[in-house]
Amino acid sequence: MAETAQPQLYLITPPTLSLESFPDQLAAILDSVPVACVRLALAGSDEDAMARAGDALREVAHARDVALVMAEHVQLAERLGLDGVHVSGGKHNLRKLREELGADAILGTHCGTSRHDGMNAGEAGADYVCFGPAGTSGLGTGAQAEAELFEWWSEMIEVPVVAEGALDLATIERLAPFTDFFGIGDEIWNRDAPLEALRALCAPIS
Repeated sequence: MAETAQPQLYLITPPTLSLESFPDQLAAILDSVPVACVRLALAGSDEDAMARAGDALREVAHARDVALVMAEHVQLAERLGLDGVHVSGGKHNLRKLREELGADAILGTHCGTSRHDGMNAGEAGADYVCFGPAGTSGLGTGAQAEAELFEWWSEMIEVPVVAEGALDLATIERLAPFTDFFGIGDEIWNRDAPLEALRALCAPIS
């Protein structure tokens, strides 16, 4: 995932998905809209289900030269030949994880709204950091990664940054000058036509 002047799309899978339909749905999106990376982010701890999903989505993504990373499950991601992992801030020793993964694997981490955690992650070898929710969300503590955080980061830090969580058209338009990637998931998968929802949501950067 390389840093660019124009924000790129980073798709996040739904927490549950059907292997009968989702790979084709993802393929249609990747064939229609430029996407830099896909994160497999399944809920639960069923490794067999995760492995089957990883195999299926790897074929779809790699056939289109799109990176596929797995949320949290480092050893499984390595075993499946995925491009890297995305971990939650504080759950892993990032320096050790970087050593284990090697220099070529993608290592990303979610840092909530913490500038300090983001800086530590970058120093530990993360390829990107995520801040969020970037939009207004009623979930969790209600904390929001404000535009000022992204603006400061873009001016001061070279590590690419991802804005994700509760994104809407206004938020994407506001953050576009200050972020490298928009992490988009529930915003489109909960809609009847995810591809059309994605196109509408990303109109400010298309």
